[in-house]
Amino acid sequence: MKIEIVPYRPHWPDDFSRHAQPLRAALGPLALRIDHVGSTAIPGADAKPIIDIQISVAAFEPFAPIRLPIQSLGYVWRADNPDLTKRYFREAPGTPRVHIHVRRAGSWSEQFALLFRDYMRQHPDDVALYATLKYQLARQHGDNREAYTEAKGPLIWQIMVRANAWSQQTGWHPGPPDL
Repeated sequence: MKIEIVPYRPHWPDDFSRHAQPLRAALGPLALRIDHVGSTAIPGADAKPIIDIQISVAAFEPFAPIRLPIQSLGYVWRADNPDLTKRYFREAPGTPRVHIHVRRAGSWSEQFALLFRDYMRQHPDDVALYATLKYQLARQHGDNREAYTEAKGPLIWQIMVRANAWSQQTGWHPGPPDL
């Protein structure tokens, strides 16, 4: 599937809620947080039209009490995901694109996603810079998702250096979950 970047769509927060509410009901207290992350969570950010949902849990094991309710909603567990800091689910075939990232609460990877999102919500110049790069990389690597993702890395790390300084200056901490 070709990588497509589109202008920000104001309905993305509602799309997040429409997917997150059944997840909240299915997981109950196992989900310590459910957050809208990624570029569709940043007002004004051009993005791939994919809703990224981060579910924070206390632990991955036992996994069945987490996996089974998510699968019962039609999401497909990607057991072969190589990133061991999360458990990853995708939308059912033929449905709108949704990626679910289950991460340990308080983990570096959980905090990274939240800090990046919160920093970008406050820094439109970095949002514009990131969008410019995404359009360029979509043209260069439109058929190679891995190359596209890898090529974004240097700018993401530059932004995260600024986000880290911002977090120290503001005393940032993750606010309440989005749902």
